Amino acid sequence: MNCRVVDKKGFKIIGKCKKVTTDCGKQFETIPKFWEESYNNGLCEKLFKIAGSLGVLGVCTDFEHEKGEFTYVIAVEKLKAEVPDDLIEKEIPAATWAVFEAVGPIPGALQEVWKRIFSEWFPATGYEHADAPELEIYLPGNPNDSNYKCEIWIPIIKK
Repeated sequence: MNCRVVDKKGFKIIGKCKKVTTDCGKQFETIPKFWEESYNNGLCEKLFKIAGSLGVLGVCTDFEHEKGEFTYVIAVEKLKAEVPDDLIEKEIPAATWAVFEAVGPIPGALQEVWKRIFSEWFPATGYEHADAPELEIYLPGNPNDSNYKCEIWIPIIKK
């Protein structure tokens, strides 16, 4: 599994959030449905218009491990002082990130990389998950294309 390690300063995001459960892998159904709803209701178009250099993000945050839940945010980096009324603001702390590339149609290619990060990469490295959000970076292109590329950023610390 190819991975690069990146140090990034903290930044703020704005977007819409949804509580997600990991029970029986339900996040792999709930999150794609949330994206579909967000395309249909105009949220994604709105975010694309105000997106910075990171583009549109999927952010996994506010983990409640004992409940098997987290908050998923469809977001962009906050570039202006004001936050539109219908969006929330969250802080992404400075961190060291393991960055993985997913190639292929979304959500399948992305979900496969997610599974491999935790089943293959973490057990084979000297890193563990840091206490910070996880990021999906959606790069320009057609997400249904067989060669579409996006990235997963996992916060890490040395064991």
